Order: sequence, then structure tokens, then C-alpha cells
Amino acid sequence: MIVNTFDNKLSNEINVSQEALAQLIEISGNEGDTQGVRVFVSGGGCNGMEYGMTLVETPTEFDFVYEAEGLNIYVDSVALGFLTGVEIDYKTEGLNKSFVFRNVFAATGGSGTCGTCGAVGGGCGS
Repeated sequence: MIVNTFDNKLSNEINVSQEALAQLIEISGNEGDTQGVRVFVSGGGCNGMEYGMTLVETPTEFDFVYEAEGLNIYVDSVALGFLTGVEIDYKTEGLNKSFVFRNVFAATGGSGTCGTCGAVGGGCGS
């Protein structure tokens, strides 16, 4: 009998800075029934692939999960192919606050910083 198991735990495929982790924990903690945060990739258009984040109420059985300090960050298998090696950071420059994805889409083109691109809490600088 062959049993297929789906190991959905991420370890070093994505990296999250302490600043970004603190912001994500704060944002997700302010919402009621969230299970964590989803990082997703949307595609096409003139600018190539773009990324975003949203809160997760119910993860799917095919989600990969990165766990850090009690926060679950979910990534589906398609997005993981584009996000492997990414560092998610959070930067404050003057009045501007934003999540920054480093090394994303290095080979495919696309966005590397977050303006209002589909963000946690209604805006990346929430």
C-alpha cells in the first residue's frame, strides 16, 4: 500500500524579517477569525507578475505554510514557484510604510515593492 503524504511545512523557501513579522502578527491579531496571512501571486499585464497578501480564514488542503512566532503564512503551490527565495520585509521611510518583497520575480520580471497592490488590512502600510 502506497500512502502519499503532503508535507506542507515551509522552512527556508521564504524569509520574513522581524519587522515584517511583527507587522503581520499585529494586523492578523486585530482580525477575528483569521488563521494567518496568505501571500499570493497574480499575473500578467504589462508589468508582469505581481504579489499581494490577504488574511486567511480557512486554509486549503494544498497550502504550504510557514510558521513563525505563532503566525501562519500560507502560500499555494503555484505562488511558491514564483516566491521561493523571497524575503518579505517592512520598511518605514518618513510617512511611508510598506511591505517589501526582495528577490521576487528576479527571472520573470514584475513588482518588487508594495504600493497598494492587494495588501493585508486594505493597504500595505496598514
